[in-house]
Amino acid sequence: MSETHILAGFHAVQARLRHHPESIKEVYFDQKRRDKRMQQLVDRAQSAGAELVPLSADALNDLAKGMRHQGVVALATPSPLAVTMDEVLDVLDEPALLLILDGVTDPHNLGACLRTADAAGVHAVIAPKDRAVGLNATVRRVACGAAETVPYITVTNLARTMRALKERDVWLVGTSDQAEGDLHSIDARRAMAWVMGAEGEGMRRLTQETCDELVSIPMAGTVESLNVSVASAICLYETVRQRKR
Repeated sequence: MSETHILAGFHAVQARLRHHPESIKEVYFDQKRRDKRMQQLVDRAQSAGAELVPLSADALNDLAKGMRHQGVVALATPSPLAVTMDEVLDVLDEPALLLILDGVTDPHNLGACLRTADAAGVHAVIAPKDRAVGLNATVRRVACGAAETVPYITVTNLARTMRALKERDVWLVGTSDQAEGDLHSIDARRAMAWVMGAEGEGMRRLTQETCDELVSIPMAGTVESLNVSVASAICLYETVRQRKR
């Protein structure tokens, strides 16, 4: 059990079955559900060789530990995504697009960031091992399958990793409301990483100093800042816009 983690909800389980079916070991499902969606998932899990276990709703609630599970919970081994930056960068045939999250601790924010990263074609999300949320079951549920498709790489020393990226010609762009230029002023067609700070505190000083460039997100209203997942989406899709132009 120590080498497995919990996937809760249709999106998370279906995504894993689609991309890495061999990693699913057991699927627990609501024994009273007979609808088409559940039957398709059960059939797919059975084809993947997973052990199928019908349970009561109360038993599923206990297994999911309070997470919204929609009647399905799976136990799976870690998916075989890249675990180092070299593994990511060495196989790219296009300019890298990375997302660096400095100390995001809210699992809902991380899940939303991963979901956006998947949609925008991000090659990897990088975060420090300490002072940051990991890929727990809540993150996987909120990510709606993106935790199974986007490498989430945790590093011991974020500033050192950023310097290593610079040595590989990856341009590091951080966001700051004090920056003179805005996000539309950069050339996002080159290999680059967007660097985002934690909820409330923003980027740590060393992280900010290690960036190659700082830009602001135009704000026309009265609020001072945006949620990190929203800010990430805005910046990533500026890159998408430029690269598709």
